[in-house]
Order: sequence, then structure tokens, then C-alpha cells
Amino acid sequence: MPELPEVEVVRRGLDRWVTGRTIESVEVLDVRSIRRHIPGSVDFTTRLRGATVVGASRRGKFLWLPISHGGTLSTHRRSFASPATADYALVAHLGMSGQLLVVDPGAAAERHLRVRIGFDDGNHELRFVDQRIFGGLAIDDLVDDGRGGRIPASVAHIARDPLDPEFGEAAFSRALRRRRTGLKRAMLDQSLISGIGNIYADEALWRSRHHWATATDRMTAGQVKALVNHARDVMVEALAQGGTSFDSLYVNVNGESGYFSRALAVYGREDEPCDRCGQPIRREAFMNRSSYRCPRCQRTPREPRW
Repeated sequence: MPELPEVEVVRRGLDRWVTGRTIESVEVLDVRSIRRHIPGSVDFTTRLRGATVVGASRRGKFLWLPISHGGTLSTHRRSFASPATADYALVAHLGMSGQLLVVDPGAAAERHLRVRIGFDDGNHELRFVDQRIFGGLAIDDLVDDGRGGRIPASVAHIARDPLDPEFGEAAFSRALRRRRTGLKRAMLDQSLISGIGNIYADEALWRSRHHWATATDRMTAGQVKALVNHARDVMVEALAQGGTSFDSLYVNVNGESGYFSRALAVYGREDEPCDRCGQPIRREAFMNRSSYRCPRCQRTPREPRW
């Protein structure tokens, strides 16, 4: 599943290519891809036609396009909340294989094309492509985010991420250290801290030399601060390289893959030497997925929280 850097790459592309454009046509080719929009496909298409995209926003791994029927752009476009001019939002859940592509309307239809949205300029079309149909699109109302901005109601329960300027590092540290669980399990809890998935959790843990089963209630404030900084650093580095792509499913709006996978220190590198000490990287089962670590740099704690 795409994580924060991959979603941010897509958000930036959407902000560049579709912000300010008015939606002229909407075609739902597979209703399963709008199943989260309970009123159905007629309501979905009716509410989008004639509306203007006034920005592209994100919280953690959640992405949305603020929509306005007034047709005016906000002078202050915010990537972490919706502009005041927005009436509601087109929320995109990418799931395991969802892609948002901006293409020429005359381009051949992609395999697994589910929804296509045409704009009034006649030169751009937004396409939602999803092989496994775990993702989808939905229109959602906007609610107050508590900091003077607005976010979709379906995203309100998601915590802020380390790249958000409103991320409360001290509050996160206190909340983390109150938990009695394993460190990686807490890092993946999107209601505690968002945007961090399996890949970047493993990379941040390697950089901070913590085992994934380290007890959160035994962490010091200094250790939590260092961990957050490492998570932020690795995601910023991944973002600079277009995110991490292991196959054709993870692409930006132009269909291009990111290449941060070449710089990963542990994730996906089972039996390869650790870049720091040379010990072979170990892969272990974790929450029905894999976790990677260096057994020398990230030793098993005396009281692990499995």
C-alpha cells in the first residue's frame, strides 16, 4: 500500500495539473470504485459536473480534492486542509493498487480503468485506475479540523503526520509512551501518527536502532523525538526521489515510478549485509506481513511487546 511519500507525490501532481480546472464530464465505468459514495453513481456524477477543483490536500496517506461550485480559487492553497472556498471534497482511497493519472483525453484507456473525469480545457483527463478494486472515490462533506482548516469527515479520525506543520511532537510522545504495546505496532496506528506504513517504519527503526517489539512505555522522550526525526528524514528523502516503487502499481500522475527503493537500508533486503555493520538483514513475521531489521543493530529487547 502506498505510504505518505507516494501519496504526497500524487497530491503534488494533482495540484499542478487539475487545480483551477472545472469538471465537464464524469464517467463511472465500475460502480465498485465508488461504493463508498452511498448515494450512488447518479449523485456522484451530478455533484461533480460543473464544479471546480480548488486544490489538492492530504493527511497522512489520505488524499482529497476540495471542490467548489462557486468556481473561485483560494488565494492560500493549503496542502493539509481544504480552502475556505470549497463546498465538499472528492476523497480518493488508493488502497493496494489505486492510481490517479492525469492524461490526454484521447489516450488509450488503461487496463482496469474505473472512473474518468474530464475538464473544460479539453486537454486533461483525470483517471482512476485500480487493479484490485480495494480503493475508490467518494464525495464527502468537510468538517472543522480544530486548527482553522477543514477536512473530509471520513478523514477526521486520522492523526497528523510528521510532515504536517501542525504535528504535535510533544503530544505524540506522551501518547506513545502511555501505550503498552510494541513500537512498530504503535507507529502503524494511523489514529496516533499518520503516514507511516510498513516500509518507512522499518527504515526509521533501523536508523534509530530500535527493534520493532520495543516496549513503547519504556521509551524516553528523547528516544521518541529521535525516532520521529528519523521517520521524517526518511520520508523526505523518499519524496525527493518520487517515493518507493516495487512494481508498476505505484506511480505518480504521469505514470512514472519512484526510485527510493534503491536507497532502502533494510526493507526488502533479507540476507543482504547491513549498511552499518555488515550483519545479514533478517526478515520476520509481523502482523500478517514482513518486518526487516539488522539483528546486531536492532537487538531484541529484554521485555519485548510482541
